[in-house]
Amino acid sequence: MASGIAVHRAQLRDGLVLPYAETGSPDGAKVVLVHGYADSWWTFEPLLRGLPPSLHVYAPTQRGHGEADKPPDGYLPEDLALDLVAFMDAVGIGRAVLVGGSSGGIQARIVAGRYPDRVAGLVLLGVPAELAGNPAVTELWETVRGLQDPVDRAFAENFSAGITAEPVGRGFLETVVDESLKAPARVWRETLRGLLETDLRATLAGILVPTLVVWGDQDPLLTREEQQVILDAVPGSRLIVYEGVGHVPYWERPERVASDIADFVRGLHGPGGT
Repeated sequence: MASGIAVHRAQLRDGLVLPYAETGSPDGAKVVLVHGYADSWWTFEPLLRGLPPSLHVYAPTQRGHGEADKPPDGYLPEDLALDLVAFMDAVGIGRAVLVGGSSGGIQARIVAGRYPDRVAGLVLLGVPAELAGNPAVTELWETVRGLQDPVDRAFAENFSAGITAEPVGRGFLETVVDESLKAPARVWRETLRGLLETDLRATLAGILVPTLVVWGDQDPLLTREEQQVILDAVPGSRLIVYEGVGHVPYWERPERVASDIADFVRGLHGPGGT
């Protein structure tokens, strides 16, 4: 376990239990990291180590993933967004900066649009505007729709290794794969089905909180034009482009992502603000 990272379990109102990582100062500005498809809180481990201790950071694992409870249903983006609000209630977070990685940014922006009083700001790290019609995701669905338990490790390894522009630490990548294999085939299937069947552009409506968009220019899944769709839909949002970086900048450039998040939060709260 990384130094300074504590892992707890939160029980939501409906009884769902989600593990979460926590780090930083209890008096610091609240930041919630929201992981993407087939991940767990472990996807943010390098980022958690890089964020300043002055922030109070939480990283929950979503239903069906990692060590979280795995109910038979509830895997639409809207369901996961409601879980996120319930998680914040369970651990006593009134208002926080939400940081969504990959598809985790979908539920983060749903919460930002529907519950603006709960969101101080929004950071989107390699987040799609939409996925329907995306050739790479359509190809992925053709495989995922036929997955059976146990999920093939070679498939999970290829999935994780194929989204970066540069190699990441072998031990870290093995952990990410191990975590993804804790999700049963039905969770892989129903979560991706939910992303493909939901009107993701509609989830950009109503976002009025300060928003930072981060995109790697070597992202094999998302284009610069797609990021512009987000910028056009969210008033006052701004883009930072990471050159030479793929789909998951928080794997490839965790120190830079940590610095950009810290600067963003500082701009919202000022020094020492909560």
